[in-house]
Amino acid sequence: MCGIVGAVAERDVTPILLEGLRRLEYRGYDSAGLAVIDNATFDSANRIQRIRAPGNISRLTEIVNVHPIAGPIGIAHTRWATHGVPSESNAHPHIARGRVAVVHNGIIENHQTLREKQLALGYRFTSDTDTEVIAHQIDYYLGHGKDLPAAVRAAIGDFEGTYALGVISTVMPACLVAARRGSPLVVGLGIGEHFIASDVSALIPVTRRFIALEDGDLAVLHREKVCIFDADGIQVQREKLVSELTAAAVDRGKYRHYMEKEIHEQPHAIAETLEGRLHNGRVLEAAFGLGAAEIFDRIRAVQIIACGTSYHAGLVARNWFEGLAGIACHVEIASEFRYRHPVVRSDTLVVAISQSGETADTLAALRAASELGFGPSLAIVNVPESSLTREADLMFMTRAGPEIGVASTKAFTTQLVALLLLSLVLGRRCSLSQEKEEDVVTQLQALPRWCAAVLALNDRLQLLSHRFVHKHHALFLGRGVQYPVAMEGALKLKEISYIHAEAYPAGELKHGPLALVDAQMPVIAIAPNDDLLEKLKSNLEEVRARGGELYVFAGEAANVSSTPMVHVIDIPCVGENVSPIVYAIPLQLLAYHVALIKGTDVDRPRNLAKSVTVE
Repeated sequence: MCGIVGAVAERDVTPILLEGLRRLEYRGYDSAGLAVIDNATFDSANRIQRIRAPGNISRLTEIVNVHPIAGPIGIAHTRWATHGVPSESNAHPHIARGRVAVVHNGIIENHQTLREKQLALGYRFTSDTDTEVIAHQIDYYLGHGKDLPAAVRAAIGDFEGTYALGVISTVMPACLVAARRGSPLVVGLGIGEHFIASDVSALIPVTRRFIALEDGDLAVLHREKVCIFDADGIQVQREKLVSELTAAAVDRGKYRHYMEKEIHEQPHAIAETLEGRLHNGRVLEAAFGLGAAEIFDRIRAVQIIACGTSYHAGLVARNWFEGLAGIACHVEIASEFRYRHPVVRSDTLVVAISQSGETADTLAALRAASELGFGPSLAIVNVPESSLTREADLMFMTRAGPEIGVASTKAFTTQLVALLLLSLVLGRRCSLSQEKEEDVVTQLQALPRWCAAVLALNDRLQLLSHRFVHKHHALFLGRGVQYPVAMEGALKLKEISYIHAEAYPAGELKHGPLALVDAQMPVIAIAPNDDLLEKLKSNLEEVRARGGELYVFAGEAANVSSTPMVHVIDIPCVGENVSPIVYAIPLQLLAYHVALIKGTDVDRPRNLAKSVTVE
């Protein structure tokens, strides 16, 4: 959730910290802060300077411009509140006795027990956060003669929960210590300077060389070197990675919002997902990793675990695995999977889906599946340096590029492409014919063009969005494979416009939801020209008969007529198997324009964060 950044250099790091926070703002925006040591040498002049502010990064920047602070070593944080309301006192960094400053992403579950012990030792608390106990615990060990790395090592041994930490201290003013357990953290490598951050996008302006810390790692950063120690305290070498990100990739460019940019990037993103993975009308199994073919030969079922939008992608894919590939598929919300008792089959492929690859519940569910005795695992992710890529047996990169907007768009459609490719390679081992696979591959190759065609509906949807401004509720309907698309459309609308929206299978209308339908309840229906179209039309007549206003996303050949209370948005005829991907895009556009008119913060909707790295 929260974002952290830190730096040790031969120059003033304050501008680096502020720019890093700006690039991490999608991770948290309730409050922000930074701390620097103003003279990072071993003399008595060292002191920690700190500035914190509730609200977004621009507010913090304004204060720093008026009351500048500078130093060659520092840490910074943008917060998504878990413990304690958004306020200056609860903002990070937290300081203990003027000599330790800490930034933290994660949750310390035993913070109350530690707080009580620290109060008894005379420590004074100035916040309601769980993080403040971290600073005091490190200070406690410094007071018992340990140096900063040793004090951090001792303190993390007392914590229960998850953390990514950045720590500086006047005791060792030229040293930045970082540690991680369960929350993402990378080290950026420079020349005469080194950095830490929650993800690589924060540091792209200063370096493209990174080390992804593993669970239990502790890193000690000086200007001239970086030392990494594993959970047992043994110094280790971690793989150095070169990021393919560029500074331009995480800028908005000509677009007003990141979400708008990311919606319009989908034709290109999908083309990137497909690039090099199709040949002579077939899917290349090597796209799923070394040894994928041998693993897939043993698979008789699929278990998908995911959260939020990724969960909706899994629900769409279940229709492909069972209807196209002829293989049993179960889909579960990751946070629920961990706490029930699933029937374990060792020939089940566990597919974990996450844009960031750091979703805490999905990572925990993947580990639980392994412990329970499920079969091999496949991670479908967008971030190559993520935890999920290291923990799964196989990996499929969606190559969507950076997704900054909290409401997922191109991550969703590229996940669907990845899942459709997987259904084809598994299906050829079951009931899928070569002719059918070639037909679906042809549809996939045409998909970027079809997505570009539906983006041309932008102006039409912008006009329709005005009709939603004074609505408080909306109902989304779909049938078959389009029902999860309706769920995703409802999620997009509620996420960024704050209109309460729910999705139902259209056939369930008369089992309850029809009671809600009136002239004030817009009903959005997905009506491609497929085998369920006639049944869906009957459901729409039920809405019309009760005075409901309909917005129908219909295939051009669906023969749905517009009336004053029925607004038809014609969708180009597309391949049946890729239609869920195409129909998702105009729903994203509708949600975007409704939010725009309502004046909400499109890229940073209230109470939400992009990467859910805490349970």
